[in-house]
Amino acid sequence: MKNFITFMFVLFLGFTSSAQNETINVADFGIKPGKDVTLELYQLIDSLEGKKNITLFFPKGQYEFYPENAFEVYRAVTNHDNSLKKIAFPIFNFDGFTLDGNGSTFMFHGKIVPITVEGSRNTTLKNFTIDWEKSFVNELTVTENNKEEKSFTVDVANEKFGFEVKNNQILFNHYDWQDEIGQNMAFDPATRSPIWQTKNYYLKPQSHKTAKIVKIDYKTAKFIDYTKSLPPVGTVFATYGNSPGANRFAPGIHLSNSKDNVLNNITVLAAGGMALIAERCENISLDTFIVTSRDDRTISTRADATHFLGCKGTIKLENCLLEHMLDDGINVHGAYVKVEKYLGNSTFLCETSHVQQWGFIFGEKGDELMLMSRETILPIFKTKIKEVKVLNERRMLITVAEVPAKMPEGKLSLENLTWYPDVYMNKNIIRENRARGALITTKGKVIIENNYFSSQMHGILIEGDNNKWYESGGVEDVVIRNNTFNTIGYGNGESYPLLAAPLFTEDQRIGDDKFHRNIDFSNNIIKSFNGHLVDAFSVKGLKVTGNIIELTNDYPTGSTLPAIHLDFCEDVIIEKNQFKNFNFPIKIEVKENVNSIKIKRNKGVK
Repeated sequence: MKNFITFMFVLFLGFTSSAQNETINVADFGIKPGKDVTLELYQLIDSLEGKKNITLFFPKGQYEFYPENAFEVYRAVTNHDNSLKKIAFPIFNFDGFTLDGNGSTFMFHGKIVPITVEGSRNTTLKNFTIDWEKSFVNELTVTENNKEEKSFTVDVANEKFGFEVKNNQILFNHYDWQDEIGQNMAFDPATRSPIWQTKNYYLKPQSHKTAKIVKIDYKTAKFIDYTKSLPPVGTVFATYGNSPGANRFAPGIHLSNSKDNVLNNITVLAAGGMALIAERCENISLDTFIVTSRDDRTISTRADATHFLGCKGTIKLENCLLEHMLDDGINVHGAYVKVEKYLGNSTFLCETSHVQQWGFIFGEKGDELMLMSRETILPIFKTKIKEVKVLNERRMLITVAEVPAKMPEGKLSLENLTWYPDVYMNKNIIRENRARGALITTKGKVIIENNYFSSQMHGILIEGDNNKWYESGGVEDVVIRNNTFNTIGYGNGESYPLLAAPLFTEDQRIGDDKFHRNIDFSNNIIKSFNGHLVDAFSVKGLKVTGNIIELTNDYPTGSTLPAIHLDFCEDVIIEKNQFKNFNFPIKIEVKENVNSIKIKRNKGVK
């Protein structure tokens, strides 16, 4: 009888919970495909303030969003340019909010952020595509070249807006602004990836006297003496303005200060920044999150496909396709703040140093901190935050529970130990992009398995630095297994499937201890033109076992670099790795400062 009563009570709770869920068909509020629905959507979302367990349901179609009637608020968006942001879906302070696009396309025009989730819990975004009428990336396709004239002619993908040439400078017209060339990269149309030795084709005048741009007609221009090497016919140049300040202002989805976020079956075809940027969030799950380019474009997003700063809980990516973006597939890290001055009374005057991190929440009362040396980037003293007083976007006062009996000399910084996530990546494809496949710098548990990587630079970069980007997080437990790495480093052939090394600048030095710990790189398949496997520096506990490295001829073969390079490492196992069909020497290079190393039963190594 008791079990029956318990069962009925649970059943009643289920019915009650279901009754509390409310599905709203947006068509009932005048939100219909084929017209600008920005204002109507804002009014609807605004009317739902304070309600829980709401689902916004969109009948399938293409919905248009313009900036003129969009909700606007100043937003500090990490790794982007802070500014007033116009937002189409301002999902602020909700509990149990679901956005179900039902297969719809949300088409954006101009400088507008599609979705911002702020201060919310239990948010689900699913079943829609994000696109822009005109991409934030300007694409130029080479149609002919002339060696004698050192010139090449391009078709400009004008997408309605066209371009101008003024004062020997090309200006790309957008919704209500113009872009200069700025940052740019050449892509190979056959591989849809950055072209081999892409730096040779960087659009930059080689001579102020002879470099010239000529507009031929509404879609054609000629570049004279503008690149180190003449680009092959078919080359696609992606240009995207200058950074910071001009090309990272409109991410596709921004998650901030929110808990339990789920993103399912979402496609992002363009963004004026990252497809997804998340900061100060707990628990984020992505399943079938797709970043790719539209059929009539080569490039998808201006920056990373996914990026996570100062998060905790678990970040999970499964069944995702991330391709054709102009930066990394995924980046997970914390952030150091510089100690400008110790003021006494356990209080530090601190500065957020990188311009695209200004305004982010570094820490709050109760967060565990580590006092760090900026010279060696090693930890010194652990404590907790008692109080944070924000002075402005850049500076803050941080009062801690305890400080060392004697304050260390030299440059210092603080690291937040509380806000680091676990990461799980399974069955994802990251390929055909500029930069790296994955940057993982977190103290949480990391498992990367059954994925496919093919990137212009390193496949997986485990870095961290305390003097440039200030991206923190010496790793403590990383497993990378059963993945496929294909033609990693096709930018110039110098990159590795795995690079684990903190970034040092000229004014920094190696300390007494290692920065990274416990990295297991095992049972992966590497299809390689250069024979590279692992490059590791300042790692304690490195295992490289059971990997199969096969020669491929997709790019020029050979390398002057070792297959495995170890510097200032400890407790290393290099075992049962097989190098197959290589017709050039495969070397393992171990510096004298490497301790406790076992190298055995590796095949194909000289």
